[in-house]
Amino acid sequence: MKNFVLIGVAGYVAPRHMKAIRDTGHRLLAALDIHDAAGVLDSYFPDADFFTEFERFDRHCEKLRRSGTTIDYVVVCSPNYLHDAHIRFGLRIGADVICEKPLVLNPWNVDALAELEKEFNKKVFSILQLRYHPSIIELRNQVMAGGPQEKYNIDLQYITARGRWYQYSWKGDVNRSGGIITNIGLHFFDMLIWIFGEATGSTLIHSTATSATGTLQFERATVKWMLSVDAADLPEEKKAVGENTYRQLLVNNIPVDFSSGFNDLHTICYQQIMSGNGIGLVESKKAISVVAGLRKS
Repeated sequence: MKNFVLIGVAGYVAPRHMKAIRDTGHRLLAALDIHDAAGVLDSYFPDADFFTEFERFDRHCEKLRRSGTTIDYVVVCSPNYLHDAHIRFGLRIGADVICEKPLVLNPWNVDALAELEKEFNKKVFSILQLRYHPSIIELRNQVMAGGPQEKYNIDLQYITARGRWYQYSWKGDVNRSGGIITNIGLHFFDMLIWIFGEATGSTLIHSTATSATGTLQFERATVKWMLSVDAADLPEEKKAVGENTYRQLLVNNIPVDFSSGFNDLHTICYQQIMSGNGIGLVESKKAISVVAGLRKS
């Protein structure tokens, strides 16, 4: 049984990580969040210690270490701009780190973390769960089975409506979230790299605080993509039934259905990490480089 601590426990994605920790048979010793609305712990690890101040959390982790209790993993679910600092904290206390996407905002941050991995002899893993979605695995297998010269035309659209609060939160601040291209698009672009090979070019056609469109070139595909958090961009049939999310992936005009099947993907990510097959810095850097380039274009 491995020991975990979690940073950002009151956030949106933290329950998926706690479920994964529980379902893989491990335990959460302590959690941190500046917000004290952390009642979600009751559903997973009610005995975990909880802190709202990083300094006290840091001291507690050090106390555990000195008492002989090993912290095997630090899980990072904090806002994007804090990931780098919190990953460094995990490595410095002698733990491996599991970090929610995006791992960091810039590719040079990945290079610095790679040096720390070597220094502390620990590993950093990113959660890029679309690589484990059954429909995406099936698509990749089909592409891998085709000839290396075969090219694909891809149309990717992802719309997830967000209210006015979004732009007032850290997610609406491009300096803290990386904007929607990073905050929402990164794991889709990682998925495309995983299926169609290295990115060879990109064009940003349109970008606002709520939506962006562009094209990406991969070794085996040309991709037209669109991302949005604006409810006005939802198809009329989605609006009519009150749904606020729309995903479309067309491969040579043939739809790939990945609108469901997301419930246990974080648990699969954890199983892969525990078995030595987690997604590390080298793989994570590829999509980070793509979105960083798009932000600057």
